[in-house]
Amino acid sequence: MNGADVPAPLEVDPARRIFGLETEFGLHLDAPGSRSVTPEEVAGHLFHSVVQWGRSSNVFLPNASRLYIDVGAHPEYATAECDNLTDLIASDKAGERIVHDLIAGAERRLAAAGIDGTIYLYKNNTDSAGNSYGCHENYLVRRRADFKAFASTLLPFFVTRQIVTGAGCITRTPGGAHYSFSPRADHMWEGMSSATTRSRPMINTRDEPHANAELYRRMHVIVGDSTMAEPTALLKMGSTDLLLRLMEARVWLPELTLAREMQAIRDVAHDVSGKATVELADGRFLTATEVQQEYLDAVRAHLGGVIEQTAEVDTILDLWQRGIDAVRRQDFSLIDTEIDWAIKHRLVSRYQERLACGLDDARLARLEMAFHDVSPDRGVFYALQAQGLAKTVVTTEQVEQAVTTAPQSTRARLRGQFVTAALEAGRDFTVDWVHLKITGPESRVVLLKDPFRNVDERVDVLLESMRGPATPLN
Repeated sequence: MNGADVPAPLEVDPARRIFGLETEFGLHLDAPGSRSVTPEEVAGHLFHSVVQWGRSSNVFLPNASRLYIDVGAHPEYATAECDNLTDLIASDKAGERIVHDLIAGAERRLAAAGIDGTIYLYKNNTDSAGNSYGCHENYLVRRRADFKAFASTLLPFFVTRQIVTGAGCITRTPGGAHYSFSPRADHMWEGMSSATTRSRPMINTRDEPHANAELYRRMHVIVGDSTMAEPTALLKMGSTDLLLRLMEARVWLPELTLAREMQAIRDVAHDVSGKATVELADGRFLTATEVQQEYLDAVRAHLGGVIEQTAEVDTILDLWQRGIDAVRRQDFSLIDTEIDWAIKHRLVSRYQERLACGLDDARLARLEMAFHDVSPDRGVFYALQAQGLAKTVVTTEQVEQAVTTAPQSTRARLRGQFVTAALEAGRDFTVDWVHLKITGPESRVVLLKDPFRNVDERVDVLLESMRGPATPLN
């Protein structure tokens, strides 16, 4: 078998899915009294150590995730392929630690260049100038001819999902300030498109499955917020997965097509009372809670059938219902230790009362930014978590393991083994989502088109070749 050969695809459990999360981090240097420093220069110092070992600012790590500098000098971390939500959340949280661990070295290099400052990394979606950067969700689905129609069926869900999974934000307008469910909603301009920055759609339709294109397609969702609380990530990814399971089984979903999607997403975002209605294509008007309840009821109707009733599914459905009820009843205490927008709303409200100020007060703006600081020492969210005011899904040990170790039940295991072995052997190599390649005079490459496969004899040979004399791939 040579590197171009591909093993037969595995028989995959229909309930098993490949997930991924991509997070762009806000980057800020506070250096009063120093010369002006561009974001690109700060990002260069931040990634200096990455470039030294990886020979690039775009690398795959030993935990099989991807780390790089995106447009606008934003550090971006993309989790490795995960086939369960526990691994996904642990890998996502590991990404926060990995990018944060670059700060100390970057500050030392800046100091050596005469710039005495502090670097901040924020897991949020907007900066002080109003620019937006994203959190992208990836769901591997079976390839089908009607993919665009299939994906568009979920748009009403994504428009209203923010009431249960939004990050929350203080929205400032010329007429004053108010609290909103989602900072990302105002930056969406289209339902579906192959673009990501020019039109910024809710679902990106560019066909890049990073897998066998005859079998799979990747649903790339860019409407969601970057969130800090682990239960929010569980509900965001888990509820979407449950609806995809119904759709892949060709189960009927409620007809909730919206008349004006962009108007709807903004109307929902800016009314935390939950009273705002969205117009459906059939002329009905529903609130976001009513739309979400219909989707939740559709999932519940197929428990024990299309959807196996597990402890994790029960947890997702319970939080989903409490999220809907919290908005419907205006009782945010139902979710204010689990859902980002409610956790932040409680924090902002308490500080606003203590300071006797309006929502447009600059001190609240600083508090909001500090909430998203990924530093475990100074970040406000992590202070709340330490006080038991923000619940977790994974353990500290699981996150620590995910910093260095790839998920073990998917293709990521093979990539992680390869990167680790190549670095230990001092070999030149290149990696992407589907290729493992030893470069140089004895170039060797393995193509991994099945993201569910976590063992491969060709990779075993490749790893062995780095431990001793060259071994032919045959």
